[in-house]
Order: sequence, then C-alpha cells, then structure tokens
Amino acid sequence: SHFGPRPDGLVARAASPPPPRLHIERQPEGMVNIPKTRNTYCRKCKKHQPHKVSQYKTGKKTGKAQGDRRYEKKQKGFGGQTKPVFHKKAKTTKKIVLKLECSKCKAKRMKPIKRTKHFELGTDSKKGKSEYGGKYR
Repeated sequence: SHFGPRPDGLVARAASPPPPRLHIERQPEGMVNIPKTRNTYCRKCKKHQPHKVSQYKTGKKTGKAQGDRRYEKKQKGFGGQTKPVFHKKAKTTKKIVLKLECSKCKAKRMKPIKRTKHFELGTDSKKGKSEYGGKYR
C-alpha cells in the first residue's frame, strides 16, 4: 500500500490503537434488604404466584463424594500432603443466592443476586438499632 497524499488531498495514516480499557471492579453495595415474599413467575403453575424467599445455604458435606473418597485414599500412609492446598483467596464476598418457594405448589428455584457483605431478609434496617452499634453493645 502507498502512504502519502491521497487523491482527495488527505494524508493516509495508520490507525492508532484504542485507549486501554481499565477494569474497574464495582464495590458491593452497603446493605441489601429483600422482602420475605415476592410475587414472581412459577414454572410449575405457569403463572405468577406469591413465593416465599429464603437464603440458600449449602448442605452439610457427607465426605462420601467421589472426590473426597479419592483424596482420603491418596492422603493415606506416608508422604505428607499430596495435593495443593489453596491459599490465594481473591474474593471477600460471595454471591447471594435466593431460594424461591411457590406458596401454591411448593416448587422451589434458586435465583442468584449480586455480591454483598451485608444481606437482610425482610427486616426494617432502621428498626431496633441505636445510632451507636445497635445489637452488640
């Protein structure tokens, strides 16, 4: 290709790269307060129904999953720690998962929401708290 004056009089120039995009991680909101009931779509009833909202909690580990059994077998005997132990934890929060239960047919589904440090279910955040620290004084 030929750089220099173009027939229309403009000078052709190589395109400059776009400015670097900065990755800005959004800070989690201060407090997330969610009502205990929510009118939302139920896949089983195929229409909107009132749903009971609760926070999803992971079940207790039984230690009988295939990975656990394999790990225990590998750890047995001499030889110290056999697999890497994870130390570089990057996140300070977890995504909140809501468990929605239909009040008519009792069908349950999970709905993940944003990351936050403080999460409340259907409580009035101002009620019962003094200006100086509230519950733990």
